[in-house]
Amino acid sequence: MIRILGYLGLSAILLGASLQGQNQSAAPSKVELEPVGPVTIKAGKSTPMVFTFHIKPGFHINSNKPSAEELIPTQLGFSPPQDLVIAKVQYPAGELKSFPFDPTQKLSVYSGDLAIKAMIIAQSNAAPGKYTIHGEFKYQACDNNACYPPKKLPVDFNVSVDKGTHSSARARPNKQSPHIH
Repeated sequence: MIRILGYLGLSAILLGASLQGQNQSAAPSKVELEPVGPVTIKAGKSTPMVFTFHIKPGFHINSNKPSAEELIPTQLGFSPPQDLVIAKVQYPAGELKSFPFDPTQKLSVYSGDLAIKAMIIAQSNAAPGKYTIHGEFKYQACDNNACYPPKKLPVDFNVSVDKGTHSSARARPNKQSPHIH
């Protein structure tokens, strides 16, 4: 009887530890991506994009240019298909703030809403159709007392490439053209 109670007690402890581990992995994210709607672009053209991240109240993340070398920078990266390019990724300047753990040091951080701008370019020879761009937002969230393990947030969105407009009309020289003699 004691042996059965011992096994039951051990089972309860293991089950509790297992559930606690599940709760920790299912902890709410400290950063969320605002959904990115589908993008339509013509072959040979570019269009601006904005990726908006919401940092939960009470938390901050390092900027993409942290104020100390040992701090983990925020990074947004993509793996686009061959016909598409993500270029000119622009991060806002971080806000310099000090925190209770070291009030003498100011850190470059983001908090609240973070908007990162980029340009999507469809190559001139891009085949018309639908593409999915996969990316990743890497960050480390902190509160006033501690920093949490670095995280990677998937950033996926769809792009429709339409046939580009190629003009077959030839330019006609006029009196101001340097090619008229």
